Amino acid sequence: MAVEDAEDVEDVEDIFLDVARRAGRRGEDARRGEDARDGAATTAGAAATGGVGTAERGLGRSARAMEAVVDARARRRGGAGGDGEGEGEGGGEGGGGRRPGTAKIFVHTFGCSHNHSDSEFMAGQLRRYGYELVDAPEKADGWLVNTCTVKNPSQSAMNTVIERGKAANKAMVIAGCVPQGDKGAKELRDVSLLGVTQIDRVVEAMERTLAGDTVRMLEKKALPSLDLPKVRRNEFVEILPLSTGCLGACTYCKTKHARGDLGSYEISALVSRVEQAMAEGVSEVWLSSEDTGAYGIDLGTDVAALFRAITAVLPTDGSVMLRLGMTNPPYILAHLDAVAEAMRHPSVYAWMHIPVQSGSNAVLEGMKREYTVEEFKRVCDTLLAAVPGMVIATDIICGFPGETDEQWQETMSLIEEYKFPEVHISQFYPRPGTPAAKMKRVPTQIVKARSRELTALFESYMPHEHLVGKTERVWVSDIARDGISLVAHTKNYTQILLPGGEDQRARLMGRSAMVEIYEAARWSCKARVLEVLEVDPTVARVKLNVISSEEEAKAIREKLTKGKRVRMKKTEANGCSTCGSDTPCSSAETTALYARYFTIEAALVAGVCVGAVGLAYATLSRSRY
Repeated sequence: MAVEDAEDVEDVEDIFLDVARRAGRRGEDARRGEDARDGAATTAGAAATGGVGTAERGLGRSARAMEAVVDARARRRGGAGGDGEGEGEGGGEGGGGRRPGTAKIFVHTFGCSHNHSDSEFMAGQLRRYGYELVDAPEKADGWLVNTCTVKNPSQSAMNTVIERGKAANKAMVIAGCVPQGDKGAKELRDVSLLGVTQIDRVVEAMERTLAGDTVRMLEKKALPSLDLPKVRRNEFVEILPLSTGCLGACTYCKTKHARGDLGSYEISALVSRVEQAMAEGVSEVWLSSEDTGAYGIDLGTDVAALFRAITAVLPTDGSVMLRLGMTNPPYILAHLDAVAEAMRHPSVYAWMHIPVQSGSNAVLEGMKREYTVEEFKRVCDTLLAAVPGMVIATDIICGFPGETDEQWQETMSLIEEYKFPEVHISQFYPRPGTPAAKMKRVPTQIVKARSRELTALFESYMPHEHLVGKTERVWVSDIARDGISLVAHTKNYTQILLPGGEDQRARLMGRSAMVEIYEAARWSCKARVLEVLEVDPTVARVKLNVISSEEEAKAIREKLTKGKRVRMKKTEANGCSTCGSDTPCSSAETTALYARYFTIEAALVAGVCVGAVGLAYATLSRSRY
């Protein structure tokens, strides 16, 4: 889909109405987890876009330990100081005699999937402490606003929300990239601030803010635990942060100021979280990162090892689907085979977001993107050739400082050549404190004209017309903006709209189905349901005779967690590039098995081809973690 700047950020005047509308549409789902407590693996309620539904996820040991500390801290009243790194303002009893943890909290999120994951973790902690999460901001005692600093419109929208909160005398905690990267902004005066690595202190921040303090918790520290409680905005989707920060230094990027340099989670922690999420009933796992391709460099491992470890524990029947995260071209170049290998897995979407930003090498150099157009094309060409049905989404910045008409036409030619099904179109915004903000700007009218020109090109082709009349397997995971239709995706993540209603939701949400596509539009297709597929996640857990001993299994697992590539002993079954065995199997064979819905017999054959290494890994991981 093409996204213009004006459409990329919600109209702030409609934020609260939109949240209320969506809360009403999904209220029944949101009430499912209302009584979840103390680590119960309860399915979370769905939530409004930008908000968070009311539910709770299970707690691990570290989360409970954290809660005890936070509980003790949060019960203090009117103290000065911010626990070391923070600054405390104000004082006094405050709170009006309110019992700790009894307030109502409204959560609103701007920005990327990483931000939404952070909000889910923060909402989980607030809920676990005893706060009631509400979808109506006017009914809340406190507001938690998680912010995005990528574009001027996002920050302007944040400013409007803050102004409304102040006018309504709400206790406000502002989290995310804006306070972390621009703590001195005038809009952030007199509100509490919470940094991107401080999300595990959200209860303390909110409790003290409700008591009348203004706190600042912005010091960079170790990554928050993945074992924190979570309230998912979509009960069927686990958004899993792989890392924070990046290794780049793009001249236009403000996010680097907030997220900093690359910091990655250990593979074992990520795999454990995937397994936990699957046990809790999610149907999709989204890997999220500022740059997936750079994952693990700081730990001495890489994204190839990560993909092998995670796909090893995925069911092979498609009962849980994995979506790989956004990656910039430089660091993924060395791992194209591993990426293709992962995307050929029957439970991984053949889709990836790879921003190019410009089709001109001169402009890319000015941006300090650390790759050339030719290298970007190599990434695209390799994946498109190696992965059946592969879809690539990309980003374009229109009017970067110094961009000439000739350089702009190079960008137009690139989009014309590849006809990407999804192009996110952004006008250049000078973000304060970035090198690009000091560069000579292209006149505004030219920037807008280029944005319109690219949008017209994007809308001139129809990437989904070939799907009309075809039968496809889809995965249903959301409700459309109309509040009625159901949103599903094909294996290559093409959006499919299905008939909605309460009966259809109960029948299809979180499930997989075979559908017939009867209409194709620019951004999605419409289809009718032919059959709801009954999948058996235990099929993937069948223990195959490929590990000769417990010692061998332990050695394999240790190598995987250290990021080393493992090759299994040769078995009687045919191997493939996916499982790393010596004899490659054809994608046609894999597709044929996939099309037969993975009966037990087919799953056994596919399991050897797809995950000989991983099945042992999956078997052992539960006992160890």
